Amino acid sequence: MIDVVMPQMGESITEGTLTKWRKRRGERVEQDEPLFEISTDKVDTEIPSPAAGILAEVLVEEGATVAINTVVARIAEAGDGSGVVAAPVAEAAPEQPAAPAAPSAAAPPAVVEAEPVAAPAPAPAPAPEAAPPAEMEEVAGPISPLVRRMAREHNIDLRQVKGTGLGGRITKADVEAYLAARAAAAAPAAPPAPAPAPAAAPAAPAPVMPTPPAAEEVKPVAPPAPPRTRVEPMSIMRQKIAEHMIFSRRTSAHVTTVHRVDMTAIARLRAALKDQFQARYGFGLTYLPFVVRAAAQALREFPVVNASVEGTNILYHNDINIGIAVALENGLIVPVIRRADELSIVGIQRAIVDLAHRARSRQLKPDEVQGGTFSITNFGSFGSLFATPIINQPQVAILGVGAVTKEPVVIDDAIAIRSMCYLALTFDHRLIDGALADQFCQKVKSVLENWSEQVL
Repeated sequence: MIDVVMPQMGESITEGTLTKWRKRRGERVEQDEPLFEISTDKVDTEIPSPAAGILAEVLVEEGATVAINTVVARIAEAGDGSGVVAAPVAEAAPEQPAAPAAPSAAAPPAVVEAEPVAAPAPAPAPAPEAAPPAEMEEVAGPISPLVRRMAREHNIDLRQVKGTGLGGRITKADVEAYLAARAAAAAPAAPPAPAPAPAAAPAAPAPVMPTPPAAEEVKPVAPPAPPRTRVEPMSIMRQKIAEHMIFSRRTSAHVTTVHRVDMTAIARLRAALKDQFQARYGFGLTYLPFVVRAAAQALREFPVVNASVEGTNILYHNDINIGIAVALENGLIVPVIRRADELSIVGIQRAIVDLAHRARSRQLKPDEVQGGTFSITNFGSFGSLFATPIINQPQVAILGVGAVTKEPVVIDDAIAIRSMCYLALTFDHRLIDGALADQFCQKVKSVLENWSEQVL
């Protein structure tokens, strides 16, 4: 047997949440094939199988948080003598024909001389009792107390409920889906037809009675209205983002300053080189590497923006490690470009493309989202002109980049159409004053408006 453990995804990581099993117990898994997914306070990622074999034991269920090096599963290798084989597909047992019911002896009808009268309505049958717990345990996987109680309250045979949980386990959602399907299938019962009146013996003509009014037509019952709300738990990543944002707002004194930058020179350079750039390097040329390059130069000139606060001390970072915010389907992550000031435009663009791709395919390592000294968020890629971003702790500033749009601008008392962009710097006022923040932004603006570096 091979133990599969919760890995240590970085020096500061002490635990992880197992969010999803990619294989089930009894299934075959190859070495380095994704086996399960985890979420930490730094990154979500897939964990490959350490060996090839059969997933013999699953020791940690989805959603559980365990310490690093905890054994979460065991894999049986071929020929290890464990006797574990891949789980076969269960075949449905042939239905047995129902035994014919024994005929009951019918008593001869009693002769009644009196006038026939209507038989009394039969008493309603008692509601069937809920299946005993022993029958509930015949389904796949253990039954939680909540599911057991719901089955008892709604008179549900759990053997008819399809489980979607781990190993076929029946969850609360499965029971609710079964109840919804059962309610939809139940049509409103039609009123019973009145029994025909018995034939009367010839007698004197009865007095004429008025014709009773026709019974009102029974209107169909409207289906129940759909629920107005839907409740689902936050993902681990969403919970961590919420914690970090609240922590940052409580920690730093946030102030945002906005500067407008003329990106016309860079827009023309990009338009002239983007096809050649794509053909040579295999990825496109965006505006973001120019902003990263300009910010790196400004950080070297204003090192306090590249610092951190530790109590009453200022920690100055010699390396310029710029984090780039990447939007994911279910959250946000900030992988880091290390020593960004030493990279060219090509190197910065390559790093952005690589980190963003691996972030969205859940292949980042926790060390690649740690150690940032300054962050940049490009909300302009979604059309936003400017925003007020929140500082990524323990950093003291973050630069937001708005969309590059063509606008009429007054230049030397004349109106010209220029490619303009808004840069929003949010800074920690505990350490950085407004004057210094504006000087930093003016440095970034100057580098971008007077671009002189070669790209290719």
